[in-house]
Amino acid sequence: MIALKLGVTSEDVKNVIIWGNHSSTQYPDVNHAKVKLQGKEVGVYEALKNDSWLKGDFITTVQQRGAAVIKARKLSSAMSAAKAICDHIRDIWFGTPEGEFVSMGIISDGNSYGVPDDLLYSFPVTIKNKTWKIVEGLPINDFSREKMDLTAKELSEEKETAFEFLSSA
Repeated sequence: MIALKLGVTSEDVKNVIIWGNHSSTQYPDVNHAKVKLQGKEVGVYEALKNDSWLKGDFITTVQQRGAAVIKARKLSSAMSAAKAICDHIRDIWFGTPEGEFVSMGIISDGNSYGVPDDLLYSFPVTIKNKTWKIVEGLPINDFSREKMDLTAKELSEEKETAFEFLSSA
């Protein structure tokens, strides 16, 4: 979406983060994203100069894309999930280029972003020698903190529901 809006290829956009759950609370964060424009790398906010779109329609569209795929195809969005799995395997196998990261759902234990432990939560990671590592120390503004907490809350509630179901079975 960012590449289309800026008239570049998706390869020119890097370090977009998806925080949290694969649901309508996932948070696509471009605060640390860069885009290559005319040979120069700039921040996405600086390049787009459209904060309201980035904090509004962009987030909503990403959050609802699974439902949109299902509605458009009148079928499961399983191919999107399959593509994501292939991308993850490629990233694990080949690693991430220096200065770049990808988002992956990993166990949240010991993270520095205030996400509760024991959740499968999407974080920015770098990968080297087939081993992932959470990107540490990214500044998180209040807007992002609210979105990240919301998706963590949803995951915590889903976990609690699953445990309640399992204990009553």
